[in-house]
Amino acid sequence: MPVFPPSVATTLPADGAAGALVGRVFVPEAGGPSVVVVRADGLYDVTSAFPTVRDLCESVDPAGGLRAATGERLCSLDEALVNTPVEARDRRRPWLLAPIDLQVVKAAGVTFVVSLLERVIEERVRGDAAGADAVRASVTAVLGDRGLAEVRPGSPEAAALAEWLVAQGVWSQYLEVGIGKDAEIFTKAPVLAAVGTATDAGIHPDSRWNNPEPEVVLAVASTGRVVGAMLGNDVNLRDVEGRSALLLPKAKDNNASAALGPFLRLFEPGFTLDDVRAATVTLTVDGTDGHHLDGSSAMASISRDPADLVGQMLGPHHQYPDGAVLYLGTMFAPIGDRDTPGTGFTHHVDDIVTISAPALGSLTNRIRTSDACEPWTFGTADLFRSLAARGVL
Repeated sequence: MPVFPPSVATTLPADGAAGALVGRVFVPEAGGPSVVVVRADGLYDVTSAFPTVRDLCESVDPAGGLRAATGERLCSLDEALVNTPVEARDRRRPWLLAPIDLQVVKAAGVTFVVSLLERVIEERVRGDAAGADAVRASVTAVLGDRGLAEVRPGSPEAAALAEWLVAQGVWSQYLEVGIGKDAEIFTKAPVLAAVGTATDAGIHPDSRWNNPEPEVVLAVASTGRVVGAMLGNDVNLRDVEGRSALLLPKAKDNNASAALGPFLRLFEPGFTLDDVRAATVTLTVDGTDGHHLDGSSAMASISRDPADLVGQMLGPHHQYPDGAVLYLGTMFAPIGDRDTPGTGFTHHVDDIVTISAPALGSLTNRIRTSDACEPWTFGTADLFRSLAARGVL
C-alpha cells in the first residue's frame, strides 16, 4: 500500500531536483500562493521575480529565468508534502498547490485508439457498465484487422475507414474525433480550480462507473510556444459521459477533478517536447479493499502529435492571453472487474492513485467524492489581492 502523503523520493523526477521545476505553495503569512523553484535543499519563493506561473511561462527563457531567480527558502519539500493533506494541515505552515495559476485548463480526448474504442463502448451501453463486455466483443469483431491504430487522423485513409464503419453500423461521434480531422479539445477546469499532489481528487457523488486517466499535460504560452510539461489525472466519469456526450461538462468538471503536478518541468536542452513524445506514463491504484491496479500509457502510441493538438487548441481561431495547459489524453482504459463480474473497474473512496513518469516525478492523489473534497474557495480576485498586498504586482 503506498504511503499518503507521498515521500520526497517518490514525488521528484528520477534526476531529483536537477530539472527546472516550478511549483506553487500556499503561504499563510502571505495570505496566498507563492511561485517556488524546487532545489535540492527545499522550496524557494521566487514570487518577487515571477508573481505568477503565468508570468514565468510568458518570459523569454522560462527555464533560465527560474534557475537565475533568487528568493527566500520557505521549507523543505518533505515539510510541504506532509502539510498538504487537508485533514493533517497546519494552516500556519506552507502546503503544496497545483503548479499553475492563470492558465486555462484544457484537455484533448480520444487521442489513443484503446481509449477511443472504450468511448464507443460507453456510448453504446449508455453508461451502464454491465453491458460493456458484450459490446466490446461485438465492436472488436466488426473492426477486425482494419488497422485502426495505424490510421492518421484526417487522412484520406481515415476518411475511407469512416465510410466503411458507417456501412458496418458502428460509426460514433467518438470515432469522428478519433480519426477525423478535428481533435476533441474541451475545457477541463476553471482557472485556479486544479488540485496538486498529496491532495484529494474528486469523483462526482452520482457516478457509479469511473476511472483515473494518467496523462502528460503541456504548459503552453499565449504565443503557442510549449514551455514545459507535468503529469495530470483527467478524472473520468464513464457512466455520465456514456449517457450523452452533451454531459461532458458534468463528467469532467467537478470540484477537485483536475489533478496536476507534482511540478511543472520547464523545457531546456536536457528536457524537450521530444522527451514528452517518448514518455511512458505509469499508473497504480490501491484501495483499502486490497484491490491493486497497474496501467500505463505510452506517448509513442498517440494518434495525434502533441504539437498538432496544441495547434488545434490555440491559434488565430482562439487566443489565450494568459496561456493554457493541455492534457494530451491517455491510452489507459481499465476493463478488468473490481466488484460485480462484468462491470469492470470503478473507483472506491480512499483509493490512492499514483501517476508517474521518470522525467516528471509522481502525482499522487486520494479519491473522494467531490462534495467531500476541500471546497475551492480561493479565486482570481483573491490571488490578485494577495499579490497586491505583497507589493509584487
